Amino acid sequence: MTLMLMASCVTPRRVNYLQDMTHGSQIELENRFEARITPYDDLSIVVSSAQPNQELVAPFNVVRDTKGGYLVDVDGNIDFPVLGKMHVAGLTRLQLQDTITARLTRGGYLEDPFVVVRFNSFKIFFIGNGSGKVINVPNERCTFLEALAMSGGLDNFTPRDRIAVMREVNGKMVMRYLDPRSSDVFNDPFFMMHQNDFIITDGMNNGTVRQEFTFWMGMASTLISMASLITSIALYRAMSKN
Repeated sequence: MTLMLMASCVTPRRVNYLQDMTHGSQIELENRFEARITPYDDLSIVVSSAQPNQELVAPFNVVRDTKGGYLVDVDGNIDFPVLGKMHVAGLTRLQLQDTITARLTRGGYLEDPFVVVRFNSFKIFFIGNGSGKVINVPNERCTFLEALAMSGGLDNFTPRDRIAVMREVNGKMVMRYLDPRSSDVFNDPFFMMHQNDFIITDGMNNGTVRQEFTFWMGMASTLISMASLITSIALYRAMSKN
């Protein structure tokens, strides 16, 4: 009975997203995010040039790992062909593109080089509903709401005010609670997801709750059926006596 009452108490106010927004609402966004390279990121770096002799470009496109990219080491460095060790941690992909382009030009290696850098390993980890999921982001921009959508969304048993985002900041794990029911979430510093962020919901027992709810609903249905059968038998006997 308690579980049935709990299920009946799930209201739109408890679960609906962005409840304070209406048609035509506008919110000034404070977040301006560009993903920055961190240790253990896997980067794809492709170099090309407009010059006729394409053999000069080949040494800069040597495959470095099994994914065809460059793994940033614990100190934030990569070993780039010809140019050698480069410190890349803290740079955005556009800044790294500019850095490599400038070094290729200054060193006289290539004329009009064109460099493209991409993240091969922008992942977010979702833990909740008694399971986990790795979310692969196709580019380096993903919001909290987008991550929730890619994770499959939240069920009605998940408390909206206990959704944690955890990330590493300056060598420490930092956690904040984000509530998607309010538009204030847009300007939370953790709204823009970083690579290797964790989203953790306070719903590890949801599966158990649902199983118990299903069990007791089944029991209630069985009891109602039995009561109906007993009543029918009693009525039949009463009518037979008459």
